[in-house]
Amino acid sequence: MSEETLAAGGEPCSRALAESPEPLPAPLHEPPPGTLSAAFPEPLSAPPAELLPKALPPVRHWPAFDLGGTDFDPVLTELMHEGPVTRIQLANGEGWAWLVTRYDDVRMVANDPRFSREAVVGRQVTRLAPHFVPDRSAVGFLDPPDHTRLRRSVAAAFTAQGVERVRGKSRVMLDELIDELLQDGPPADLTTTVLSPFPIAVICELMGVPAADRHGMHTWTQLILSSSHGKEAGEKAKRELSAYFSDLIALRESSTAENVTSLLGAAVGRGEVTLEEAVGLAVLLQIGGEAVTHNSGQLFYLLLTRPDLVERLRSEPEIRPRAIDELLRYIPHRNSVGLSRIATQDVEIRGTLIRAGDPVYVSYLAANRDPEVFPDPGTLDFSRSPNPHVAFGFGPHYCPGGMLARLESELLVDALLDRVPGLSLAVPPNQVPFRRGALIRGPEALPVTW
Repeated sequence: MSEETLAAGGEPCSRALAESPEPLPAPLHEPPPGTLSAAFPEPLSAPPAELLPKALPPVRHWPAFDLGGTDFDPVLTELMHEGPVTRIQLANGEGWAWLVTRYDDVRMVANDPRFSREAVVGRQVTRLAPHFVPDRSAVGFLDPPDHTRLRRSVAAAFTAQGVERVRGKSRVMLDELIDELLQDGPPADLTTTVLSPFPIAVICELMGVPAADRHGMHTWTQLILSSSHGKEAGEKAKRELSAYFSDLIALRESSTAENVTSLLGAAVGRGEVTLEEAVGLAVLLQIGGEAVTHNSGQLFYLLLTRPDLVERLRSEPEIRPRAIDELLRYIPHRNSVGLSRIATQDVEIRGTLIRAGDPVYVSYLAANRDPEVFPDPGTLDFSRSPNPHVAFGFGPHYCPGGMLARLESELLVDALLDRVPGLSLAVPPNQVPFRRGALIRGPEALPVTW
C-alpha cells in the first residue's frame, strides 16, 4: 500500500452528503466594517461577474461506512459526480479539507511540491483516523529533500532485484501454508490459513524481523490499522512497535545485510539518517506490508464470487499479470482517504482556487475510476491495456512496496488457482464477514471449500 494507507454508519447516501450545519468562517480578506464606506462615500458600480470571487462549494460530511464485499463507497461516488474538486469533513480532526478526485488532478497534487506533507505537522486537519498512523518524523510527513534522503536508505530492498531476492523463499513459505491447508481439509478460513500468515512472513523476511516475533508484529499492526479500538490503543501499539524497531535497528548499525532494518541500521551508523527517522520508516513499511492481507482478501472474494473470472485465469495463465493489475485498479483498498497535504501557495485546479494553507486530500480510489482514463471504469476488464492505475499512489510518496505487493498477489493467484482447483466460497457471498471500523478494507474471514 501507499504512504496514504494509513469506519462506521449506515445512513442513506443523501443524508451522508448533507451540508455542514456549522457556519463557514468569514473570508480571510474581508475588510473591517465601515472601511469601504469611509473610503468610498459614493456607491460603487458592481464589478464584472468574472472578477467576483466564486462561491465555495458546501462542506460535505463523509462518514466511513462499514462496506462489505467490493462495493464502492456511495458517498465518494456522489462526490465524484458533484465536481472534480469538493470540500469534505471527516470523523476526526478539525475543519474541512479539499478533495481532488480526477486522475490527472490527483497525480498533479501528489507530485507537486506546492502541496506539502510536512506542513500538516502540528495541525488538526479533518481526517478519518483517530490518530496519525506514522510518527510525525516518519517519511509520510516529510517533503523532499529529506523524504528522498530517507527513502534512499532502503531503496536497495525494494528494487526489482531486491524483491526478486525474496521470491524463492516467499514461494516456499506459501507452498508450506497451502500444504497445511490441503492436509487439514475443507472447510477452512482462507484468511487465517493463508492470506494473513503469508504477507506477514514476507514483509518480516524483507524487514529482517525474526520469525519468533511475527505474531507480535501482527498484533501491533492490527491495533494501529483499526479505528474501532480507539486512539489510545492505536497509539500504545505504535509506541511498542516503534520501541521494538528502535532496538532492532540500533543492533544493526554495522550490518552489511540487505534486509530493511539492516539497511536502516547501516544508514544510522553512517550518520545519513537519524534513529528516529529510521524507526518511523520501519513502522510504516511493516504496516504497509500487512495491508496485503486485506487487499488479497478482497481480491479472492471478488474472484470466488465470479467463477467465470476464475475459470478464465485457470485456462489462460498468461493473462494473470494483466488481470492482477486490473484487480488492483478495481478493488476499493481503503475507507475514505489517507493522509492530507497543505497548499503552500494559491493553486487553481479546474477553476477552483485552493488558498495557501488549505488542507487537500487526493482519492486514488476515485482516480482509478476516472472514465476519461479508464473507459467503463466500473467493469472488470482483464484485457484493459494500458492500465496506468494509481493503486500504489503517485509521486514522491509512491508506495515503496508496490513491486513486493504485486509479487505476493501473483504468487497467491498462481498457487491457489493451480493447487486448489475446486476452491470456492463455503458460504453465500453476503455471509462473508468484512472488517468493521477499519481504515483498510477486507474480509475478517473468508470461508472456503474445495
